[in-house]
Amino acid sequence: MTGIIDAHGHLGAWFAFAIPDSSTESLVRVMDGCGVATMCVSHMLAIGPDSRAGNALLLQEIERFPGRFLGYAVYDPHDPEAARRTADLLDVPGMIGLKLHPDTHEHALDGPGYEAAFELAAERGCVVLAHGMFGSPWCGPQHFATVAARHPSVKLLMGHAGLFPAGFPAAAEVASKYANVTLELCGSRTTARHVAGLVDAVGADRMVFGSDALFLDLRVGVGRVQLAPIDQADRDLLLFGTMTRLLEGCR
Repeated sequence: MTGIIDAHGHLGAWFAFAIPDSSTESLVRVMDGCGVATMCVSHMLAIGPDSRAGNALLLQEIERFPGRFLGYAVYDPHDPEAARRTADLLDVPGMIGLKLHPDTHEHALDGPGYEAAFELAAERGCVVLAHGMFGSPWCGPQHFATVAARHPSVKLLMGHAGLFPAGFPAAAEVASKYANVTLELCGSRTTARHVAGLVDAVGADRMVFGSDALFLDLRVGVGRVQLAPIDQADRDLLLFGTMTRLLEGCR
């Protein structure tokens, strides 16, 4: 087995969430203890309220910890210079894709403000990780279906696989229908049995492990996959195999 790739992590602190230690040093120590070789991260400041400053901090942290982090540039649909600035960020070594957070930005995933982001992702062949939440007016599974059909070459990760267990069937239906949609698994309500159910529904080759650290405890996320009642071959796909394939051509 190779080192684990965490497809969904964050650096920094969040104003409305209790994080005992938001330092990158602390996160790296936990990564080492869990066998996580690489974490794909965005910076919380970039998600809100300042994408420009947060993306700049992300670059600094990637440089400080070579080889441990790969970066998602947060794309703010309300920033008129987002397309140009994001294109420049994707030229930086270690930057592998875009992070979209429609709920925070209050702009639908399939709305006009994100169109340039998807066009850029198609041009660069990079990964797009978007926050997903069943029942959201901004980023429910149906929004992912619209984007997937509109941009079939974009490698689109549905963050949290829809977040709520009630939405997992809808998320699985979208991933089953659209080959460019991959389900990412983090969420405080997700259990090892939910992981196994999604593997049965869509296949581990259409799913990736993510922790949502520092929002959620990385150790819990890794343990959920390690203890899931699935075959080891499927576990390996979740922990590193599928994401390795998606990252081809991104760096």
